[in-house]
Amino acid sequence: MRKPVIGIPADRRLLGHHWFHCVGEKYINAVAQAADAVPVLVPALGEQHLQDWLESFDGILFTGSPSNVEPHRYQGEPASPGTLHDPERDATTLPMITRAVEAGLPVFGICRGFQEMNVAFGGSLVQKLQELPGKLDHREDGTLPLDAQYEPAHEVELSEGGVLHGIAGQRRIKVNSLHSQGVVQLGANLVAEAKADDGVVEAFRIASAPTFALAVQWHPEWKVMDNPFSRALFAEFGKAGRARASRRAK
Repeated sequence: MRKPVIGIPADRRLLGHHWFHCVGEKYINAVAQAADAVPVLVPALGEQHLQDWLESFDGILFTGSPSNVEPHRYQGEPASPGTLHDPERDATTLPMITRAVEAGLPVFGICRGFQEMNVAFGGSLVQKLQELPGKLDHREDGTLPLDAQYEPAHEVELSEGGVLHGIAGQRRIKVNSLHSQGVVQLGANLVAEAKADDGVVEAFRIASAPTFALAVQWHPEWKVMDNPFSRALFAEFGKAGRARASRRAK
């Protein structure tokens, strides 16, 4: 049986004087290695090829990014000056998420992808968790080496009987933390799968989805093959993609 084909929507980024469509190599490698799937990069072209993409893929990974979802997408306050946005990616991923779930594709969101999935289902975000009373500072220390920035930072509690609980086999795990945004209100049909000790939602699933449909706020793609839980998480995503590929082949 052929390997599943996983679409990975790209950022639109100005590099020098020219625009490029970019995906972090760590996400590509996680799909190829831990999910044992074929990664295909998807340019940020809006909805013009959406149906063709949905018919071509066996799953979609919505990745992290330096950019944030534009606040008007969730009726949020204007962002602080200098905040990086990517309206072309928003215009591509937000409709793709709901259409992919409706079509029965496995979907997996990480960091920005987690936030995109929440917004796509009508949820809202806070832009600076660290400024809210009682909340942890979930940001990385940018002065540290990259390995140190991605080290486990805090524990999360997994929901009893949830997807992540089933994969981890325990209720608490330690995760890295490299974000300032967070969920204020979960979108319709989304169920929390993990929370930090300050109450911030760190993972959710799409309750009505017929297959793997999960998002996490942390970064399991980082050195995925060295982390048994992260590797198992991507393996479950790949398994769902293979099941879809098998159905499509009949």
